[in-house]
Amino acid sequence: MIELIDLHKSFGLNKVLDGANLTIEKGETLTIIGRSGVGKSVMLKHIVRLLEPDSGSVQIDGEEILDFSRKRLMEYRRRFGMLFQGAALFDSMTVDENVGLALREHTDLAEDEIQDIVIEKLRLVGLKDVEELKPAELSGGMKKRVALARAISMDPEFILYDEPTTGLDPIMADAINDLIIRMREELNVTSICVTHDMISAYKISDRISMIYEGKIIFTGTPDEVRNTDNEVVQQFIQGKAEGPINAI
Repeated sequence: MIELIDLHKSFGLNKVLDGANLTIEKGETLTIIGRSGVGKSVMLKHIVRLLEPDSGSVQIDGEEILDFSRKRLMEYRRRFGMLFQGAALFDSMTVDENVGLALREHTDLAEDEIQDIVIEKLRLVGLKDVEELKPAELSGGMKKRVALARAISMDPEFILYDEPTTGLDPIMADAINDLIIRMREELNVTSICVTHDMISAYKISDRISMIYEGKIIFTGTPDEVRNTDNEVVQQFIQGKAEGPINAI
């Protein structure tokens, strides 16, 4: 279980997190929704301590990760895979080199063993015979799939998804949603996703949390989100310009 407790984070005069609290249960898919720039990705970065809060606590199974030594932190981070917004593949590397990067950097596996893992992870995301291609030769959906294969290359316990359907057409976005569900079912991972795509959020999530003005203001199942009487949540999920959220 991961807990974010009373997190505060500012960048200069811009207060992004203002007492945010969130609990992620083992084995679930939790999605964080909210407008662009409200701190969704900032929360993900706190989970893996790429950012540290001005105050507050980040815990896994009751342990404070802010107290981890550098060695312990590196071990902790290896429990995570991340699908970055825009895929973030290295343009100069082939698909094989991108997917196998962490294996080559952080394990003592032989090259033939790494090759077998790369092929297996690509198979899991529905790709084959693409190992020698460069990112420029891939479609947007294929790039996302390769990035997901890279994210699961080290058999993580947790996968972080940062806007996984951004920039994709509706059909490819739905295919990525199906892959997220498949990763949870086949790999038994805990997934944390940030998105403003409500179609995706409803489909993949066990629970959905909304961040607004630096706080988590509502958490519930997709049905509970749809039916809440919280005016801020309703304005967001319905995509209305009028309401308590300033549209400008």
